[in-house]
Amino acid sequence: MVLEVITEQDIAKRSYWMEEITRLSGNFGVDSERVEQEIREEIRATGLPSLIAHLRLCGAIPERFEHDSSEEKLYSKYTDVVIHEAYTAMGFTSLVLRERADVADVECVGPDFAFVADAKAFRMSRTAKNQKDFKVQAMDNWKHGKPFAMIVCPAYQLPARTSQIYQQAAARSVCILTYTHLAVFVRYAQHAGSSRAVRLMHEVFRAVEAMNPTKVASAYWQTINRVLLDSDESIAAMWKEEKIASIESIQVAREEALQFLATERERIMRLSREEAIREVIMWRKIENRIRAVQSVSDNGLLEL
Repeated sequence: MVLEVITEQDIAKRSYWMEEITRLSGNFGVDSERVEQEIREEIRATGLPSLIAHLRLCGAIPERFEHDSSEEKLYSKYTDVVIHEAYTAMGFTSLVLRERADVADVECVGPDFAFVADAKAFRMSRTAKNQKDFKVQAMDNWKHGKPFAMIVCPAYQLPARTSQIYQQAAARSVCILTYTHLAVFVRYAQHAGSSRAVRLMHEVFRAVEAMNPTKVASAYWQTINRVLLDSDESIAAMWKEEKIASIESIQVAREEALQFLATERERIMRLSREEAIREVIMWRKIENRIRAVQSVSDNGLLEL
C-alpha cells in the first residue's frame, strides 16, 4: 500500500488505540475519561500532527469491535474526544459532555457564538445508511438555546447525490462537516491564528443557515467548500493535501477491515463442529433470548 500523506506511524498509532480501547472497555464512564485524558496527553507530547492523524483515520469503526459492544461504544466516545480536541486547537472552549441521552456529545463556545457537535463513525461493511444514522433533526433538538449544531462524518460515508440530510441541515441550521474539513480548520488555525479560524467557522455556519434547503448533495458541498477556499488563498494547499489523505484513509480502513475479516473467516473454517455450534448459539444470542422469554410473567394489570 503506497501512501503519500498518511504515514506508517499514523497507522501504527491507530492500531495502538484499537488495542487501548479493547483493553479499557469495562466501565464506560471511567473509560471515557481515561480516553480523553490519554489523547490530550498524547497531543501535548507529540504536537498537532498527532491530532491531524486521528482526524484522518477515526471515521471507520474497526470491524473487530462487535456491534453494540462496550468497545464500539467507547470508540464512539473516542471520536467525540477527537473532535473536541480539534475545536480546542482551533481556539474554542470545548467540553465533552458526560450525559448519555437527549444531548449532543460536545459543546463549544467561541467569542461570538456557540454550538453543539457530534462525531459519526461507520463500519466499512455498513452499506445501507439512512437519514436517521446522521441524526440531523436530533441535533437541532439538542441545541438547547445555541444557534448552531455540527455533525462530523467521514466524507466517503456521506450521500454523494441526494439525501434529506442536506435539506434538513439547511432548514435547521445544522452544519454537516467532514473530518477532512475539520483537519483543514485545525491546520488553518495553526497557520493563520485561532481568531481567523473561529471567524471562518462562523462563516460556514451562517452559509448553511442561509442556504435554500435542497436534497442535492453538490449544492450543499459547493457552498461549504467555496466559503472555505474563498476565505484565504493559503487554504488551497491544505485542502489539496487533506483530500489526498481522505482517499488514503479509505485505503487504510479497507485494508484493516479486509485483513480482520479474512482472519476471522480462517478462524471459523478451523472450528470443530461443536465449536461452530457454540459460536452460532452465541452469535444468535440464544441464551439471552431464552432468559428474556423466561422472565415474562403476568404483571397483575388485569387484577387492578
